[in-house]
Amino acid sequence: MIRVILCDDHAVLRRGIRDTLCECTDIEVTGEAGSYAELRDLLRTAACDVLLLDLSMPGRGGLEVLASLRETGSPIKVLVVSMYPEDQYALRSLRAGAQGYANKAGAPEDLITAVRTVMQGRKYLTPEVAQMLAESVAQPTPAVPHETLSEREMQTLVKIASGKRLSEIAEELMLSPKTVSVYRARVLEKLQLANNAELTVYAIRNALV
Repeated sequence: MIRVILCDDHAVLRRGIRDTLCECTDIEVTGEAGSYAELRDLLRTAACDVLLLDLSMPGRGGLEVLASLRETGSPIKVLVVSMYPEDQYALRSLRAGAQGYANKAGAPEDLITAVRTVMQGRKYLTPEVAQMLAESVAQPTPAVPHETLSEREMQTLVKIASGKRLSEIAEELMLSPKTVSVYRARVLEKLQLANNAELTVYAIRNALV
């Protein structure tokens, strides 16, 4: 039996994933969490072989959770399930320690295959991600400026480009507006941009939103 924990801040999406997985006789959903704090408490009491992890959550984001699990030497296998574009976030997730990356818009049977694949100790890659990985090895491309951003800086970039105000971003990420403002300043500096308008144009040109 594959014991799975779902970590996503959207209850409706968790319900859909749970319903999909519960149709399988070899998969059991042992718990759900909507934030890193909830996940941390849940992992103390619930058995878990595979963690289905969203990237964008309040508090610590998905990449930070991956880093935390890696630091503690956790044997849990992580499958990132996200709506973020694969060409921008899949390789980033794999480099951070994830065993696979699946898109929330994918077919239910693909998600089931992904869970079983990572449980077997293998990487789960969609054909698109596999192609990107092959190309990155065969012909390394020059690093783009946003690859130097931390996870929080990347989240701030994407949310500003999506039209959110700093106060809204602070509430979603469970940070103070002052902290978000600092992240915004770092993003503008690293990307050599002057304002939110230029930031939005950059995000669109690089398919980040």
